[in-house]
Formats: sequence, C-alpha cells, structure tokens
Amino acid sequence: MGVTLEKVTKEDIETVWKMQIEAFSGLLEKYQDHDMSPGAEPFEKVLARFEQPWTTYYFIVSENAKKVGVIRVIDKKDGSRKRISPIWIMAEYRNKGYAQQAMEEAQRIYGSSHWCLDTILQEEGNLHLYEKMGYHQTGKIDHINERMDIVYYEKD
Repeated sequence: MGVTLEKVTKEDIETVWKMQIEAFSGLLEKYQDHDMSPGAEPFEKVLARFEQPWTTYYFIVSENAKKVGVIRVIDKKDGSRKRISPIWIMAEYRNKGYAQQAMEEAQRIYGSSHWCLDTILQEEGNLHLYEKMGYHQTGKIDHINERMDIVYYEKD
C-alpha cells in the first residue's frame, strides 16, 4: 500500500475547499473554533493560500486512485523550516496509514529535515502520528478556548 501526491491545480481548488470543509467539520463542531478552523474557512482564503508562491497543495491519492485527503506544503526556500499546514484525510479513509505515507512522500520530495507543524493538543491521535514521524514539541502552546490548545512541533 502506498500513496502518491498529485499537485493540485487552480481548477481543483474548489474541490480542495469542499474536502477541507467536510474533513474538518467534526473538529469544528467539537472545539467551536470558528475563527481559525479549516472547517470554517471561506473559499477565498484557500484560493489565496494556493496562490502563494511558497505553497503547494497535493491530493493524497491512494493505491486505487482515490483522493483520500490533501496536504499543503509551505517551502519558502529561504532557510526557514518547511511547514505542513494543513493535512487531512477524509473520514472514511482515516486510520489506514495515509497521513503518515503522505508525510513520508512530502519528505521524499522536500527533504526529511527542518520541518514544522502545529496541531490540536487534545487530539491524541495527531500527537501520536507526529511524534512517530520524528517531530518533537517545541514547548510553545497557544490556548484557543476552554476546549482546545494548539501545540507546535518541529523536526530537525
């Protein structure tokens, strides 16, 4: 089993946005973080990110050619850390290793060191995945509301 990363084109952005809204809807409902949740973002914000010269969105494509999720890689090519923000797997494809494989493929393309990301501290599955992938917490935590905190990770 393996995934491929397929570059998203401008024509695909509406599909990416719809997938993002659906994929993050459960977290939005759980944490009520309407100001920052990818599940509440307007289409225009996703399009603006896509148009950043340092951003590349990829569909995460399963071995049977299904688009199971999306990963956005930020690489400013200026010595700063490469960043994953966001990555998601559609609900019906979760817990099958696709996120890990997508991250491994991104590292194959962009190099395996000098990465960062952030996630919800209360989502233990995310913490487990990122730590398994070699990321470590930086010690920075942002309190968002009474339900959630954002924790920051780096990989050297």
